[in-house]
Amino acid sequence: MVDDHGVDALVRQWTQERSQDAEAEEINRIASTWLAEGPVTVSQPGIPGQRSKGGAKSFTAVQSADPRYLDAMSRRLPGVPQELISAAAGYWQMVGGLAEAEQWWDAGISPLDQRALDYRAAGLVPSDLSRRLGPLTVLEHLRRGSAPAWCVARLQRQQRNGVA
Repeated sequence: MVDDHGVDALVRQWTQERSQDAEAEEINRIASTWLAEGPVTVSQPGIPGQRSKGGAKSFTAVQSADPRYLDAMSRRLPGVPQELISAAAGYWQMVGGLAEAEQWWDAGISPLDQRALDYRAAGLVPSDLSRRLGPLTVLEHLRRGSAPAWCVARLQRQQRNGVA
């Protein structure tokens, strides 16, 4: 993973929140038993576009994330739970292509760090992260808590003044 302690802490917190303790296992067992005793419905809900060729009563499973994104993230993030990778991949595929996501990763932003989407929305591009604003790079400023809009404004000012 990228050397960002915030992302490592996020992965640890996410894994801990989803770990099963004895109480959660008992709740799941009771809920499963209760649902199993309920009436069985003949048709499943779904969007008509999801239906497979079997007619109205047969649906195909919808994947939440493009398998290409999942493969790329799994290679870059070994050991991260698949659910977390799937959630992050879903966000990335909504905003851009896989090539752009990989550029962000190569520039130093982990694919699990959803702040990159905020940086992108503010107008930053992956190549901006290595540019200098005074003694620090843009990425260093962002990691220290500077607002993405402030970094964009400083970069534009440098370009306007001919410094960049």
